[in-house]
Amino acid sequence: MDQTSIICGITVILLYLASTDAYFMSIDAHAEECFHDKVTSGTKMGLTFEVAEGGFLDIDVKITGPDGKVIYTGERESNGKYTFAAHMDGMYKYCFSNKMSTMTPKIVMFSMDVGDSPKGQDMETEEHHNKLEEMVNELATALTGVKHEQEYMEVRERIHRAINDNTNSRVVLWSFFESLVLVAMTLGQIYYLKRFFEVRRVV
Repeated sequence: MDQTSIICGITVILLYLASTDAYFMSIDAHAEECFHDKVTSGTKMGLTFEVAEGGFLDIDVKITGPDGKVIYTGERESNGKYTFAAHMDGMYKYCFSNKMSTMTPKIVMFSMDVGDSPKGQDMETEEHHNKLEEMVNELATALTGVKHEQEYMEVRERIHRAINDNTNSRVVLWSFFESLVLVAMTLGQIYYLKRFFEVRRVV
C-alpha cells in the first residue's frame, strides 16, 4: 500500500462518517413523523434510535417497504438498532409515532444508515473492489458504529443526569419539609406544655 492509497482511504472514512450524523427530532403528542430513503434491491440499511426526553421515554417505530410490507415494528420502545437488506427497489419509510401519548411530546435521536449498492448491479463491467477498499469500508462501518454508540452514551448520560438532578431536588425538598414539620411539632409541644403548667398554676 502506498501513501496515496492510505490517504485516500482515510479521506473516504472521514467522508463516510460525516454523512452518518445523528438527528434530533421533536414529536408532539398524537403525532407521527416519517422519513424516506430510496435504495436499490440488496442494499444494506440500518436504523438506530434513542428517546432522549419526554414522558416514559418510549416511542412506536415502524419500517415499511415500497410495496407496503412492514419490515419492522415496535411499540413503546426507548431505544433500538435494526438492520436489514432491501428486498426490492424503491422508497423505504421509517416512522416514529407518539400517538399513544395524550399530552407529552418526545425528543428522539436517530440515524439512518444506507450501505453501498450490491456488487454486480451497476458495476458489471468493472472489477471487484480491491483489498484496500474493502478494508476501508469495513473500518468505516466499524467507526460509524463506535460513533453512534458514543452519541447514544451521551444521550443516556444526559437522561440519567436529569433523573439524578430531579431526585436530588426532591430529596432536598422532602428534607426541608421534614425540618419544618419537626420545628412545628417542637413549637407545638413547647406551647402545649407551657399552657399545661399555666393551667395547673391557676388551679
